[in-house]
Amino acid sequence: MDEICLIIDDQTVKVPKGSTILDAARKAGIYLPSLCDHPDLKPIGSCKLCIVSVSGKEVFPCACTTQAEEGMQIQTKTNEMQEMRRHILEMLLALTNHPTGCLFCDRKNECTSLRECMRKMPTVVGCKFCPKNGECELQRAVEYVGLEKIRFPVSYKNLPVLREPFFDRDYNLCILCSRCVRVCSEVRGVGVLCANPNYHLKHWIGPESLQKSDCRFCGACVDACPTGALYARSEKWQKQESCTTTVCPYCGVGCQMDIGIQDEHIVRVKGKRGNTPNNGQLCMKGRFGLDYVESPKRLKTPLIRKGGKLVAATWDEALSLVAEKLSAIKGDRFAFLSSAKCTNEENYLAQKFTRLVMQTNNIDHCARLCHASTVTGLAQAFGSGAMTNSIVELADAGCIFVIGSNTTEQHPVIALKIKEAKRKGAKIIVANPRWIDLCKDADIWLRHQPGTDVPLILEMCRAILEEGLADLDFVRDRCEGFDEFASSLRELSQGFEKQHLAALKAVGVDPQLIKEAARIYATCKPSSTIYSMGITQHSHGVDNVLALANLAMMTGNIGKPSSGINPLRGQNNVQGSCDMGALPNVLPGYQAVTDAAVRKKFEDAWDAARLPDRPGLTLVEIMDACLAGQVKAAFIMGENPALSDPDSTHVVEALQKLDFLVVQDIFHTETASLADVVLPAATSLEKDGTFTNTERRVQRVRAALRPVGGSRPDWRIICQLAQRMGYEDQFSYSHPSEIMDEIASLTPSYGGISYERLDEGGLQWPCPALDHPGTPYLHKEKFTRGRGKFSVLHYRPSMELPDANYPLILTTGRILCHYHTGTMTRRVHDIEHLRHEELVEVNPMDADGLGIIDGDRVEVSSRRGRVCARAKLTEKSPKGVIFMTFHFAETPTNVLTNPALDPVAKIPELKVCAVKLSKVEAEERGGS
Repeated sequence: MDEICLIIDDQTVKVPKGSTILDAARKAGIYLPSLCDHPDLKPIGSCKLCIVSVSGKEVFPCACTTQAEEGMQIQTKTNEMQEMRRHILEMLLALTNHPTGCLFCDRKNECTSLRECMRKMPTVVGCKFCPKNGECELQRAVEYVGLEKIRFPVSYKNLPVLREPFFDRDYNLCILCSRCVRVCSEVRGVGVLCANPNYHLKHWIGPESLQKSDCRFCGACVDACPTGALYARSEKWQKQESCTTTVCPYCGVGCQMDIGIQDEHIVRVKGKRGNTPNNGQLCMKGRFGLDYVESPKRLKTPLIRKGGKLVAATWDEALSLVAEKLSAIKGDRFAFLSSAKCTNEENYLAQKFTRLVMQTNNIDHCARLCHASTVTGLAQAFGSGAMTNSIVELADAGCIFVIGSNTTEQHPVIALKIKEAKRKGAKIIVANPRWIDLCKDADIWLRHQPGTDVPLILEMCRAILEEGLADLDFVRDRCEGFDEFASSLRELSQGFEKQHLAALKAVGVDPQLIKEAARIYATCKPSSTIYSMGITQHSHGVDNVLALANLAMMTGNIGKPSSGINPLRGQNNVQGSCDMGALPNVLPGYQAVTDAAVRKKFEDAWDAARLPDRPGLTLVEIMDACLAGQVKAAFIMGENPALSDPDSTHVVEALQKLDFLVVQDIFHTETASLADVVLPAATSLEKDGTFTNTERRVQRVRAALRPVGGSRPDWRIICQLAQRMGYEDQFSYSHPSEIMDEIASLTPSYGGISYERLDEGGLQWPCPALDHPGTPYLHKEKFTRGRGKFSVLHYRPSMELPDANYPLILTTGRILCHYHTGTMTRRVHDIEHLRHEELVEVNPMDADGLGIIDGDRVEVSSRRGRVCARAKLTEKSPKGVIFMTFHFAETPTNVLTNPALDPVAKIPELKVCAVKLSKVEAEERGGS
């Protein structure tokens, strides 16, 4: 990037070309007051406080709106400019009626926190009572310019403080900088805030209630506010004593955050700016959803089942019992369920414990339920089962194809990049049976029926081939199997064979609209595909992924910036737990357990006589084996399959059949209630380690708090258990950095990763050596497997389709405010306030035929079970389709879902389930 050089206050500063003078000043560490400016916003120069003197110019330009130029000589603080700034601040305070008692008190440094004001100021205007005191940008500006009083009368507006979930809105302190309005619109793309200026009187920012608006409660407005007008209640009047940078524990975006701590309590949460996946932005859960860490319901001591009840025990008792029981049930009679919520180091130890100590490959985790199709399909097509490109690249895409992903609710910070691309002129194609927020930004919305992704994508491919839009040079140079694939598409074109015609009819989308989407994808390059579990959780999930790979390869939209196939991982470390070998068929780095040379490498490193060579059971197969009595003991770390897995009644029965069950978690979950031993684990905010986000970025997780009560980090628990079972030397780590060093020595894609390097920022694998910078996008010059492989595909309907007895399709997913089985988010008061129960989203036409009105209690039943919940009538769901989440234990939706498996990836069909819906009459309601 070209740089320019300028001089500010006698300092020489180098900045990228296109930077503003304010950017240059900030880089030099020079403070300039700028109440309207914010790093995320377009500069508007409305407050005029950042004026500077530029040699050769007669006027004083605003530093925020003036581009820096080569050789500029600038002064930021002259007597004349300070006088002008004082006049500007006087006018600002008078126009907005901001209280001045907090600005001009000469004794404020003598007051202690929250004591009676020494000047007898009312609590509403006293400096110590302002939540922003000491951090207020207005205070700093007043001190900087030397303003000691104002000549104009100021009267307190006495506006009511508006209480919202998570934060308060006190517009008595508002200075109408418009930052909150602009960040809501420009950055978050929501635009619910609006200014109601009424100078000298009672200006405020609408709407009156954010809860009744489309507000997402991301907190961006709170973070942008320069005064105390917007402030998080949990952070009021508390000052951080320390600050720790770590990674958000929720979805797979991997947002970095700064956690402020006072007296072992969280008092600040801020998105980390700079070279991070989120660049300062967070979602509701990341910004306000960490209270679960301090929940009184946290597990704090081990529990052992005695006399049918779980009772408190010491760590020595619990670990001794587990070691004794597991020592007697080694081999394939044991299974370990690892966790995508735990760190890389902990997942690595989980699979090492399973293979070395327990002598079995029976280890799996929740990726089996979400992205096993991705790992299998992309590995087959490209040689690597990971997201090909980086999050930041999305903003520069020419077209973004979003299929099977409700990105704004499930990965909100990635959705910001999609919206940014749209503002830059990108075309957006959304393929989703349900209306999602991105449909507002979409140029084309393909509303296909659930389970018909393959014929939809094949029709796009057929149109591209037929209209001569395929990138045949890329195909010739980089791929194989295209002739067979093209022949299969031509067969579809020749009179539209009956099977394809039937499939297109099942899709339910106008073929001309599909063709238009295909043209846009093929011509508005670079085109990027984003998908999530709406594509993968099917009995034909691998075919869905292969179809997308075909589409990308035939148009040359792979191996380039801002292109590619980009699966979004559902949990914070799904990618990392797969990388670490918490899978039944591969060791860390996707090295096959059947490869003798690979096994020998690990046997030598682990001082093992022999490691098991036969692939183990998948998660669903483990449950079947438990029920059949083949698996006798299981260890479940950080997962809640009693709620999260399909056909959960079957799962509970399977776990109850075990001779011995250990559950290691942070809360007493539904699964923990079935255990023989429960071990209390530390949260990610209480331990060190690493997570790998959806874009393959390995990032440091750092302890901001000490583990609560007697809880311990998962890695330490596994080590202590293995040591008791005779493997002291192989599990003698004193810190997770030592585990990462071992991972790097055995896993080629992590070979250049160390804690020392990660302290400087995240690294994207493959990173094979210590001098390697990481890999922002994959398959640049050639595919991991050499040549990309096309696959001939045919439509296979979902395993369970509606019929006369079960006429509706149930599809499931997450919502913005909750996460997974609610173990964490339902311990956060205001999140629970926003949504505290399951709702069955029903199309009004279906509801009308069943006599159901909004708010009615309804029963949803499938061939496997039934649940009750309240109906929500909405056209978001198409006719014939209902939608539910699996966040609420009171309504265990997975009692209904279908465990039918994709034959290749062994992933269950969670997204299509035949159900029937009926209204629960008043007398039934009373008896339930």
